[in-house]
Amino acid sequence: MAKKLTRYILIALVLGIIAGWAINAAIDDGTPASAAHLQSIADYLSIVTALFLRLIKMIIAPLVFSTLVAGIAHMGDVAALGRVGIRSLVWFIGASLVSLTLGLLLVNLLQPGVGLSLPIPPATAASGVDAAAFNLKDFVTHLVPASIFEAMSKNEILPIVIFSIFFGVALTAIGEAGRPLVKGVESLVKVMLQVTDYVMRFAPFAVFTAVASAIAEKGPEILFTFGKFVGSFYLGLIILWALLIGAAFLIVGGRTRHLVRYIRDPVVLAFSTASSEAAYPRTLEALDRFGVPPRIASFVLPLGYSFNLDGSMMYMTFATIFIAQAYGIHLNFGQEMTMLLVMMVTSKGMAGVPRASLVVIAATLGMFKIPEAGLLLILAVDHFLDMGRSATNVVGNAVASTVVARWEGTLDPVRPADVEPPHAPAHLPGPPKAEDHF
Repeated sequence: MAKKLTRYILIALVLGIIAGWAINAAIDDGTPASAAHLQSIADYLSIVTALFLRLIKMIIAPLVFSTLVAGIAHMGDVAALGRVGIRSLVWFIGASLVSLTLGLLLVNLLQPGVGLSLPIPPATAASGVDAAAFNLKDFVTHLVPASIFEAMSKNEILPIVIFSIFFGVALTAIGEAGRPLVKGVESLVKVMLQVTDYVMRFAPFAVFTAVASAIAEKGPEILFTFGKFVGSFYLGLIILWALLIGAAFLIVGGRTRHLVRYIRDPVVLAFSTASSEAAYPRTLEALDRFGVPPRIASFVLPLGYSFNLDGSMMYMTFATIFIAQAYGIHLNFGQEMTMLLVMMVTSKGMAGVPRASLVVIAATLGMFKIPEAGLLLILAVDHFLDMGRSATNVVGNAVASTVVARWEGTLDPVRPADVEPPHAPAHLPGPPKAEDHF
């Protein structure tokens, strides 16, 4: 199923580009009426994509809860949980710094915005993106859900993770009395993975409409207009992929080549839909097939979706300096280092915010006297850039889960690529065993 799905998604991607290009060429004549007509067509096409993403959001909360609780129940003790958490955060911070620094280095080296010499817009000009400043008090208090049902209804990953940790630790603490609940949660994992299998069958249709609507509305010309910016950013993503996978080879060894093959499906899905969330269930299955124990993957992966978005991190510094270059605004080394550290902190407070990278950029521009309206320069191609950074986020989180599992010394044997993973990871059923304790 995985190989067929990847093939169907790639076919849908190509057909979407062709269909979108044909629609744009047939209708666009440069008039406002044709632009409105194209936008209307794009809106109708995107209905299928919106439905698919809503189906994904429908399963994210119960899947995160069930897999995380089951994983904690099989860790055996709180010390193991704390150790995995600390190792995860160490990797997240390191990967974030590398991603931000790489974006800063490349945008200064390639200078995609130099030469545009755009006039600085008036201070009252707005970008249309709400720039929410980082607020430590709000961020910390938001970590703990006032209601788990509210957090689940809004798909707020961090509060769900916090509740699941408390629930899983408590379940472990009560011992024998919690066994029925552990079995119930394991059954929920099976159910949610089966639901995931059903939902993924709609992925090629969503990919087709997502790409077709974007190309139909914007036209292929938009990629050529911002070609240097888009090309430079994708070059940066290729380098970042090489660094992440290279680090995995150094730490995990030669079996990393299996990881690269197994995450192909979720990476293509994330790229095609421009959504890291859409790839979460498939990434979890790919990691299980690769040999990352569910108790590790189900803990590291949800945290990674809040703290380890490597593609988005690189985009923040890259896009911000690009806007400054386009307006001819020079930032010295000290200012750029300050910007890097500010983004390092503020990005962690934006978990769950739609288009969070744009919000962080909008909040940062004003701090360095860069016109906020400069965001309009990149909004036109943001969808195409989001495709790349979403795929990179999947790669980064898959590598993070694998590295933490290696540090814990718990990588299981690799299952062949042509063997489908069971609908519940093989390590979960049954009560915790001695070998599950660290």
